[in-house]
Amino acid sequence: MDDVSDVGDVGDVGDVGDGDGRGDDVRQTEHGPLAGFTVGVTAARRADELGALLQRRGAAVLHAPALRIVPLADDSELMAATKDIVDRAPDVVVATTAIGFRGWIEAADGWGLGDALLERLRTVELLARGPKVKGAVRAAGLTERWSPVSESMAEVLDRLLEEGVAGRRIAVQLHGEPLPGFVEALREGGAEVLGVPVYRWLPPEDLGPVDRLLDAAVSRGVDAVTFTSAPAAVSLLGRAGERGMLPELLAAFGHDVLPACVGPVTAVPLQAHGVDTVQPERFRLGPLVQLLCQELPARARALPVAGHRLEIRGHAVLVDAELRAVPPAGMSLLRALARRPGWVVPRAELLRALPGTGRDEHAVETAMARLRTSLGTPKLIQTVVKRGYRLALDPATDAKYTDG
Repeated sequence: MDDVSDVGDVGDVGDVGDGDGRGDDVRQTEHGPLAGFTVGVTAARRADELGALLQRRGAAVLHAPALRIVPLADDSELMAATKDIVDRAPDVVVATTAIGFRGWIEAADGWGLGDALLERLRTVELLARGPKVKGAVRAAGLTERWSPVSESMAEVLDRLLEEGVAGRRIAVQLHGEPLPGFVEALREGGAEVLGVPVYRWLPPEDLGPVDRLLDAAVSRGVDAVTFTSAPAAVSLLGRAGERGMLPELLAAFGHDVLPACVGPVTAVPLQAHGVDTVQPERFRLGPLVQLLCQELPARARALPVAGHRLEIRGHAVLVDAELRAVPPAGMSLLRALARRPGWVVPRAELLRALPGTGRDEHAVETAMARLRTSLGTPKLIQTVVKRGYRLALDPATDAKYTDG
């Protein structure tokens, strides 16, 4: 019912190396498959690690933690749940995240209940969701009864329901938010469910980075936004709603900005708004980054222009095997030309594509000169006297784009 979250077992960074052999040609490996793309990171925990993985593959990273994690070591609710388990043993305890399980044991130690809790956990059916949770369980001197191969709470639920839960007492270590589907299914099956809340999600204290990410997303200043927890997605969507930007954000996610989620549960808040997301097969940071390495280059516009292969990325251009950084104004012009490759685009239309330039068409000439310099191959863009500019498509393909 829940996949990896910011405070869960998002690891396995070894999955990201120098590519998986699929689609990593010379053009990609020289600069990294994510070169020229900008990726937003909403994670609160391990954001630096995710950012480093993306940067190693060539991406520019915009970090905007959409939430913060508040441990509940002094929380009366956690203490009450711990005492309840010590006093009255449950039949089953489900450990959902490594950091949460460790935090629970540490909090119990602080209250003088650590030994009693561990002794109690030795007598119950202890289930661990995933290998990192299993590692935390064993580090505490305990042994799990079972752990799912899929690392999915859905498989944990299936096992419990198959065993039968009627009349059983089941404690579930929560990880930042309730698990309503999981808990409700157990209760409908006749179980008594006790939640163990180890920490909570709260909005970030500084909303500035989140607002900058939202501004970048609606203006198409980022190519993808990553989500590693459902609460982060909820928080970002909520902030967009507070600012009156939700329709614009959803439109961006629907067309130009790729929402990439670490797993299916993380994607639920976005899907509830009609947003299609991409997700790796394994719910880990490594596969998430590798998925972006495949998806973003595949979405880039590539055109045969003046004997060269021109690939338009988020903030840069690949001219054959060479990555060329292009200023924002130049990228705006290039995208306007690429929307109708081979056609003459009037200066007035190109002026409208330039942000904040007023009515002076001289701004187009200035930006176009800089664009040509950035591309390093001036003949890619032709000037059509008194009319405008066009991409110099190769003759063999020009008819494909200009006819009809």
